[in-house]
This record gives sequence, C-alpha cells and structure tokens, in this order.
Amino acid sequence: MSLTIPNLLSLLRMALVPFFIIALVEGHPRRALLVFLAAGVTDALDGAIARIYRQQSLLGSYLDPMADKLLLTSAYVVLAIPGLSHGTPIPVWVTVLVIARDVLLVVVAMVMLLALGVKRFPPSLLSKITTVAQVAAVVLVLLSALLPDLEPVALGVVYLVAGLTLASGLHYVYRSNRLIEDKNRAA
Repeated sequence: MSLTIPNLLSLLRMALVPFFIIALVEGHPRRALLVFLAAGVTDALDGAIARIYRQQSLLGSYLDPMADKLLLTSAYVVLAIPGLSHGTPIPVWVTVLVIARDVLLVVVAMVMLLALGVKRFPPSLLSKITTVAQVAAVVLVLLSALLPDLEPVALGVVYLVAGLTLASGLHYVYRSNRLIEDKNRAA
C-alpha cells in the first residue's frame, strides 16, 4: 500500500484540523477561514487527481471521508462554543444533529456490512446537498465574523443545514430499510 498524492492530500487535510481549531479558539476567524478553505482545496484536488491519474485506492476511500468528517465535525463543535469571536454562533442542537447524522451513517453502514454483506452504500443526492450546505454554513459563519451584515444569511443557512441534516438522516434510514427489504425478497 503506497501513499499516493491524493492520500497525502487527505492526510494534509487532517493535519490542518488542529490549526483550524487553534485559529478559532484564539479568536482569529480570518485565519480559520483561510485554513478551512485550504482544506477544501485539498479535498477538491485529491478527488480530481485520483480520478485523472487513476490513483484511487482502498486507503484513499477511507482517508478522504475521514478527513472530511474530522474537519466538518471539528468546525461544528468549535463554532457552537459560545463566547468565541467567530461570527454567528451555530446552535448546539444543530451541531448535535450534524454529529448524530454522521454516527447514524456509520452505524447503518456497519449493520449493512455485517448483517447483509453490503460493501457499498453510496451517498444519496440529498446527502451530497446536505454536505455542501454544511460546508457553506461553516464558511458563512466564519465570514460573518469579518462581515457582520452576513449574520442573518449565515443563521438562515445554519437552520437550512438543520433541516437538510434531519431529512438526510431519515432518508438514509429509509434507504437502508428498502435495501433490507429487497435483500429479504431476493432470499
């Protein structure tokens, strides 16, 4: 197993997480935003390089989503801490929803693998839209620290994230239930 450029970029994204957290905790939303955007660039690059140069790997299939979840979860946890000067605060209950959905996805995937032997449970369109909204909310919250006029927009997107996250989690439950029913009918 070799470390490809996409895998190294995923590892770099993971390595940026502490710098992102430190910038937020120390009250530097501009620096946090730059680190978050740099992490986003590594995410786009690792996927593009993996596809173009055929460097997809089993390791990369684990590293990429882990790096994404680590960054997003860290962002939601830290941005929910009251009193930090990071712009519009993300309500704790929204952070709990975001984390609970991710835990649900992992549990559903494990159940599908262990109980049914399903090795691939690709994300739905709704899940992809939810992730884009979650990233946009983080960017807008950080921007609202620099441009206070954006606070209502940031808060609106945060509430949109709550709705999408809930809908996406319920959709995963629905999809997994349908998959179980289809497997049972086939058996």
